[in-house]
Amino acid sequence: MKSIRPSLCMLATLALSGLLNAQVNPYKDGTPGVTGYRSEVLAEVMIQENKFERLAEAIPADKYNWRPSPDVRSVAEVFLHVSAANYNLYKLVGTPPPDGIDIKNLEKSSSDKAKVMAILKDSYAHARKAITDMHYADLEKSMDWFGGKNTERGVLVFIVRHGAEHLGQLIAYARMIGVVPPWTEDFKKPQKQEAAPKPKQ
Repeated sequence: MKSIRPSLCMLATLALSGLLNAQVNPYKDGTPGVTGYRSEVLAEVMIQENKFERLAEAIPADKYNWRPSPDVRSVAEVFLHVSAANYNLYKLVGTPPPDGIDIKNLEKSSSDKAKVMAILKDSYAHARKAITDMHYADLEKSMDWFGGKNTERGVLVFIVRHGAEHLGQLIAYARMIGVVPPWTEDFKKPQKQEAAPKPKQ
């Protein structure tokens, strides 16, 4: 156990360093107008949003139809699957999708990089508003869930897990096509600066 603890501390430090270099850091900047459990969920959703959007920007447009095998989603389809979930899942906690959003067909609606990025951005705006508009009293509301029961609090946990699952999928896709996640590049930048030779006096 003693040998594991330093490793865990190092991993946590590296993760935090990467976060601090990212464009979004709700742990530091807060979630104005949202507190308590909703704030904790919103922070995670904002971080995921930032990573999804930065990764979407980093992946070349001609790779949006790429998929590792014929029977799985393409790059574009994963981004749009996440977008569809942002509209579909939050209706379970009181925020229906906007009129005109075809959730059923959204996943296969486009492979155009600009369109996919716009849909992703709009879906996360919807997600943030849904969390902000929730009432604390509703968090313990029960609903039928995959043959059992869950609460609205539990649905938010599921949403965060679902986003993390597909973020990991897209990170793997990116690596397979030669794209380094931007936040990894962020972490490398200070190291590169430190490694640069000092000018002669």
